[in-house]
This record gives sequence, C-alpha cells and structure tokens, in this order.
Amino acid sequence: MSALDDLRATAHPIRLRLLSLLTGVAMSAAEAGRELGLSQATASYHLRVLERVGLVEVTEVVRIRGGEAKRYRHLSSARPFAVVPATTSGSGTGDDSDDGAAADERASYVQALADELSRRSPRRTTGPQVSTDAELWVDAETWHRVVRHVGHASALLHAAARRPRTPGTSPVSMTAALFPMKRP
Repeated sequence: MSALDDLRATAHPIRLRLLSLLTGVAMSAAEAGRELGLSQATASYHLRVLERVGLVEVTEVVRIRGGEAKRYRHLSSARPFAVVPATTSGSGTGDDSDDGAAADERASYVQALADELSRRSPRRTTGPQVSTDAELWVDAETWHRVVRHVGHASALLHAAARRPRTPGTSPVSMTAALFPMKRP
C-alpha cells in the first residue's frame, strides 16, 4: 500500500482511536467497540479499512459462542524507527506533495489529528508534559536529529503500551506531526 492509502485510512477520528487502542493489546471488533463506545459493526468496518492498508493485522482468531472473532493489533508504531533520507529536489519529502488528492487526504488527516487532540485535552491532568508548536527555519542536520528523536520517543511509547486500565498504568496522549515545508 502507498503512503496515500495509509493517509486515507487514518484520516478518520475513529480509526486513529482504534490504532491507539490496538497498540497495547489485540482486540476483536466487539471488544474494541465496547472500549470506545461504538457498535461492533462500526468497529468492524473501521478495522477492515485499517487491515486493508496493513495498519492492523489479525493476530489470532478465537472461538466465541459458536462463532469466530478476529483479534487485531497495531504493531507498526513499535517497530524500530528509521529516518528516510530526504530527496534533494522539490519539497524534500520524496512523496506526491503536488497531487491534489494527496493534499486533500493530508488535510483530512490533520483535521482528524486536531479532533483527537481536542477530544483528549479536557482529560489532561497534572504530571510531566510538554507542548510545542513551532514554524522554524533550521539546518538539515538539526531537522533530521529532531525527527529521529521524536520517532524514537513514539516507538518507545508504542512499545510500552498496555491494555486499557492495566494496574500500574495511566492513560497518556502523544500527538506529533513533523514535516518539512516548502519555501514561501
């Protein structure tokens, strides 16, 4: 699947919530639906979309009341992080930046991220936190170091994720969107 397919699949608040939920544990559509306050049919639909692009995978099939239930897990974010070298031409992203469909999907994805951040923010409590919003000009070496560090932090957080309400754990939120920009 392409990066555009991933973008399309994640440009929905329910699918972003499912990816977060399924990072710490494998769940069936019914289990995920109960956790997120969704119907099993809604959760199942969104899980199939995520599975189709490879963002979740079936980790087991269990027998429940004479039927079978697939349990899905999101594993990609916990894999070791590697910075992909930027190209030397255009915007430096090496993607389909100029494609109108890609721009529309990126806008939908950014809106879904903003919606998720707005949903989570009222649950904020005391404890270690950091918030950054910046539009800066930096050298390529600094940029690559920052992307690498944030990527490693994301992978660490995803690798440590557990089932909701596991004793000794607390819910946390991380939203990061780092990207190079075209020159004005």
